[in-house]
Amino acid sequence: MNLRQLRYITAVVRHGLNVSATAESLYTSQPGVSKQIQLLEEELGVQIFERSGKQLTRVTEAGKAIIEMAERILREAESIPQVAKEFADPQAGTLSIATTHTQARFVLPPIISEFLRRYPKVSLYMHQGSPRQIAELAATGAADFAIASEALDRFDSLVVMPCYQWNRAIVTPLDHPLCAKNLTLESITKYPIVTCDFDFNSNAPEGVACNLPELQPNVVFTAMDADVIKTYVRIGLGIGIVAKMAFDPRTDADLCALDASHLFQPSTTKIAFRRGTFLRSYMYDFIERFAPHLTPELVDAAVAARSSEEQQQLFANIQLPAY
Repeated sequence: MNLRQLRYITAVVRHGLNVSATAESLYTSQPGVSKQIQLLEEELGVQIFERSGKQLTRVTEAGKAIIEMAERILREAESIPQVAKEFADPQAGTLSIATTHTQARFVLPPIISEFLRRYPKVSLYMHQGSPRQIAELAATGAADFAIASEALDRFDSLVVMPCYQWNRAIVTPLDHPLCAKNLTLESITKYPIVTCDFDFNSNAPEGVACNLPELQPNVVFTAMDADVIKTYVRIGLGIGIVAKMAFDPRTDADLCALDASHLFQPSTTKIAFRRGTFLRSYMYDFIERFAPHLTPELVDAAVAARSSEEQQQLFANIQLPAY
């Protein structure tokens, strides 16, 4: 048994038991993948996959247990270079962060600036995308950390920790009728709305605090970028819904911002990393700079949690700050 065989069986599962696609992704041949899987099964004395002719049809019960352990072994093996680098030079390395536009534009700049002053030999890379894309980057190891308010909890392979809570504001032109009114759901749904698509998604954990189907909001445009939303408010497309942190009185002086916290459930921004990741000392420091309550001890406890329920219990009594 070797690491190559373990990589092959885990990759086959990721590619839906398609050996051709697996071979292509690993830059090898289909017969080579099939042969290595067969050799591993013969050595272990059990079938990992059931077959119909030459096609793999399903993972056996034994295979499920073996693949789960193989994934854990591969994650540990991938961490070995990081362990070596930590001992060679704890102050040098790389840090890859996947996050949303709002976090990258309005929250992270002072934290990253301070972090890089402290660790000038760390190269930092940032990836922006939708919450789902961000979660997938962390789950596959393409990013060290994912920072978002949605989607992270859908991946069992991620250690997810809450950082802070935030809510929303309605942005309008300065002369808009809403600027002189008390905000209600009825009042905002009378106007075309420009927003993120999850704000009016009744299946989202964070959404409008009422029965939306009766109100029928007129969402005319959606975007993940708060600056884009504000741009389309400026050209008269509709009123906008953005995170309160995304409104800057200096650069957005031509807009009116109305607190909408009483209309929406608060959202929680979270930070996540792939289970089994070896955290360099500067990675612990970044987490704590971003969320001061996430001390190295608490992060290690979250890693050691045996289930998502046990992990959530660690943070049950922590009062999260509001941004």
